[in-house]
Amino acid sequence: MSNRFQTVLLFGAPGAGKGTQGKILGQIPGFFHLSCGDVFRSLDINSELGKIFREYSSRGELVPDDVTVKMWAQNIHAQTVLSIYKPHDDLLILDGIPRSVNQAKLMEEHINVLKIIHLVCTDKDKMIERLQRRALKENRHDDAKEEVIQRRWEIYEQETRPVLDYYPASIISEVNAIGSPAAVLQHVLEVVVPAQEAHFHNPVDGSPNT
Repeated sequence: MSNRFQTVLLFGAPGAGKGTQGKILGQIPGFFHLSCGDVFRSLDINSELGKIFREYSSRGELVPDDVTVKMWAQNIHAQTVLSIYKPHDDLLILDGIPRSVNQAKLMEEHINVLKIIHLVCTDKDKMIERLQRRALKENRHDDAKEEVIQRRWEIYEQETRPVLDYYPASIISEVNAIGSPAAVLQHVLEVVVPAQEAHFHNPVDGSPNT
């Protein structure tokens, strides 16, 4: 097995449900989920990287790609040392990273991307409505403003969507993001289970998958 982490990327526009699907998969033995948001939230703001992150975020600017990837690498290394994430047992599920083609290039030394699940939604209004509902539920009223959501969507189209063109089309699977989490999960599992079985032993009894 490669020293790089065997990985599946969850991909899609804001509101597509990447985090929801990632969290569900992370509860299943044999899968480990990590979102970019988790990395930022767990950052020690007094560390060197934490100070750099705080400096950019306080100005409302995006953290540079190399700093973001360093933060991610530091986080995943710590989880590995603590045996929270076991690279030889768990398929890594990522969402929110890489967010740009440059990040994808920087991540290559760390991850081997087996599959990309592109959560597709052709109804933009439905996605905006979903984001507004979630922001209000979490008491983030500023994030519920339509202009804020539109800006997030623009950034996705300009910077993140091109990441799909960076990877081979043969590893990208499109899944309809509209539907209940369980319905979407059914289609996601059809993609990730074969990838997991091809590279890892059965997480329950340790036997090779057949």
